[in-house]
Amino acid sequence: MDPTLRSQEFLETLSARSQDIFRRLVERYIETGEPVGSRAISKMLDMQLSPASVRNVMADLEELGLIAAPHTSAGRAPTQEGLRFFVDAMLEIGAVDEVERNQIARNISGGAGQGGKLEDLLNEASVLLSGLSQGAGMVIAAKSDMVLRHIEFVRLDPERAMAILVGADGQVENRIIALPPGLTPSALTQASNFLAHHIAGKTLKQARDAIRNQSEKQRIELDEITQRLVDSGLASMIDAESGTPTLIVRGRANLIDDTMASEDLARVRQLFDEIESKKGLIELLNDAETAQGVRIFIGSENKLFSLSGSSVVLSPYKDANDKVIGVLGVIGPTRLNYARIVPVVDYTAHVVSRLIGKKG
Repeated sequence: MDPTLRSQEFLETLSARSQDIFRRLVERYIETGEPVGSRAISKMLDMQLSPASVRNVMADLEELGLIAAPHTSAGRAPTQEGLRFFVDAMLEIGAVDEVERNQIARNISGGAGQGGKLEDLLNEASVLLSGLSQGAGMVIAAKSDMVLRHIEFVRLDPERAMAILVGADGQVENRIIALPPGLTPSALTQASNFLAHHIAGKTLKQARDAIRNQSEKQRIELDEITQRLVDSGLASMIDAESGTPTLIVRGRANLIDDTMASEDLARVRQLFDEIESKKGLIELLNDAETAQGVRIFIGSENKLFSLSGSSVVLSPYKDANDKVIGVLGVIGPTRLNYARIVPVVDYTAHVVSRLIGKKG
């Protein structure tokens, strides 16, 4: 069942008193990280209710699968489904206060200074989110089409060459391409010169289209083998450019606690391995393109983080054309302070979008 529909079902099932007890239990758990007992909850309630009465309500909540007893503890903690219900139906999200707004704008603007690279801006955002959340800050950026200033081929061996791409912003990238059999050194130089002439101020795709649209008279300046290198080289470089997204993660150490049980530590390490493998990043980007605002994944709700028992709060950021080009957010334990983290992530995404718009 859709989690939103399930949450609505719980909302209709639970009485006001049960909702109040559940909300206080979750809020105390998020604050302390410890299971919460009936006696502690009875002291928090506005109404006079004995611990025995609270226990009866907690038994009902446990039967619904909203809370459970971890290990042998006498207290109860929210389950993944309970946290989803809390986030969907009870979470009260305020605005980012002025101090944090200024801190976010100031820190991220520092990485976006005059002529600063996009990667510096995104790195600052990741560091900032880690510091504000005490979790790990994460940025996933779609691979952008570089506007080129220069290109050059350097032969590595008889079958391969390195294409050195220099962007208009000074960024340098290297790509390995296959060479057609029988290509001479002079033909490789000729291909470099030909592309350098036609590629300036264009992306790889734009250069490919421009070369394809040349007249036969213009194309005849290249022999067949050199032309094959130009066509196949551009194709392979375009394929490489549209591949795996860029990933920035800062503050990993915040997810590791000296008091962690060995199985919890193993799950966090597995999370790092899954993130580094970059599997599932494209799916997150695709999801962001259709999402409205902040998305919250709890525990196994997203396959990239499913085995680590983590929660992830993500928000898309956009370019000057209002196109989603990446997501940023926070990775942390399931007991994240959602009420605080959600608006921080949302505001940071807006700041990054605004600065990228100015660069654009």
